[in-house]
Amino acid sequence: MDVAAMQQVLEPRFPGLMGVRLTELTPERVVAEMVVRPDLCTAGGILHGGAYMAFADTLGAVGTVINLPRGRHTTTTDSSTKFIAGAKVGSTVRGESVALHRGRTTQVWQTSVYNEQNKLCAVVTQTQLVLDPKA
Repeated sequence: MDVAAMQQVLEPRFPGLMGVRLTELTPERVVAEMVVRPDLCTAGGILHGGAYMAFADTLGAVGTVINLPRGRHTTTTDSSTKFIAGAKVGSTVRGESVALHRGRTTQVWQTSVYNEQNKLCAVVTQTQLVLDPKA
């Protein structure tokens, strides 16, 4: 699946609502951007921690989806986030997710989120369970 096709999958869902824009998509790496809008921020005008987590979760899930055997599905089973710096309202964050493990039953992805100054803001590591086709 290419970037445009996957973007169409995201648009009517939560990632589309958040404004996630995919820019690169390979089986080993997913890159995206997201504008830091006021509705995604804390009262102080800084990107909300939950927005960082949802952004990163999307990238890891997308990476898993493009690696799934036909008919399989995925869900996040575990996620760990380390917050390092902030991103101000009106700026754009960039997320880079890389596959740490792409196994038969699980995949592990690590996403680094950077602000416009290319400063690392958050690191999210997540485990995706590979689910059998629905009966």
